[in-house]
Amino acid sequence: MTGAHKEDSVRTSYDVIVIGGGAGGLNAALVLARARRSVAVVDAGEPRNAPSAHMHSFLSRDGVAPLTVLETGRAEIARYGAVRIEGRVDQVEPRDEGGFVVRLDGGASLDARHVVLATGLRDQLPDIPGVPALWGGDVHFCPYCHGYEVRDEKIVVLGVHPASAGQALLLRQWSQDIVYVTHDRPLDTDERERMDARGVQVVEGTVGALLSKDGRLHAVELADGRTVDCAGVFLFPKMTPNDSAFEGLGCERDEQGWLVTDRAGRTSRPGLWAVGNVVDSRAQAVTAAGMGAAAAFALNHDLVDEEIERDLAAHRAAAGDAASGAGSGAEESEPVPAA
Repeated sequence: MTGAHKEDSVRTSYDVIVIGGGAGGLNAALVLARARRSVAVVDAGEPRNAPSAHMHSFLSRDGVAPLTVLETGRAEIARYGAVRIEGRVDQVEPRDEGGFVVRLDGGASLDARHVVLATGLRDQLPDIPGVPALWGGDVHFCPYCHGYEVRDEKIVVLGVHPASAGQALLLRQWSQDIVYVTHDRPLDTDERERMDARGVQVVEGTVGALLSKDGRLHAVELADGRTVDCAGVFLFPKMTPNDSAFEGLGCERDEQGWLVTDRAGRTSRPGLWAVGNVVDSRAQAVTAAGMGAAAAFALNHDLVDEEIERDLAAHRAAAGDAASGAGSGAEESEPVPAA
């Protein structure tokens, strides 16, 4: 793959190691490599949006296949000397002398002054026959990514998540023909009123399966045998961050267990950064790319600050040695007699 290297063919110590090769990770690597930092991107090659044929709402990349965007990004970082290592990270550990050890699956390890986690999240789909096969095709999550492609068509929203009712109300923006199937998320009185006001049809019942032919969805089948014809299905998956590499480092987390960062992507552990879906489930690819760039800017400034302090200490030590040497030489020299 473009820009890929095996870990035994490249250096093992870097200014920055980026874990994850999606839009956020690659954009962070691009900015840092252009700042003349040594950068490695460890990439398992399993992007979250891989099931989708096209990505949307990304200026200049709208409608482009996700893999095409990634291949372009890999080539771009390689132009500036960043390397891409195909593999998985088992663990990130602090070094006694500062920085981190990044341990890869298979036993290899890399050293880094700073680490950026850009590993995204996992979508846990409901246990409904037909959903996995159609995920990213005719079954979607994000209306801003795929709502336009089923505009004015009949769309079914599955009640599988606390946010499902809100998803149905939102999708009314793209089509007048929205059906909410309650499944295991029945509506309360307020939600029902909102559905009625918004013109969303509500179907009570449990989903049995999604029906498709030749790989295309054509209906939602309920457990009692009823069917609802439709052109697309939207559902809200359970999302879990891929942040196991940071376990044991004592990073601050929020009430839901997600890593807490500042606006630049700093975690509570100095030198550790996190960007994209691993910290923000709402981030689209374009958002993740921006987060990667913002983190790279701040990270490089932190590295420069570290280097200034190092250089300043060395400068002062050298000046002190010179002054000490000059003083010693004056004391040992013989006085010059007057003429």
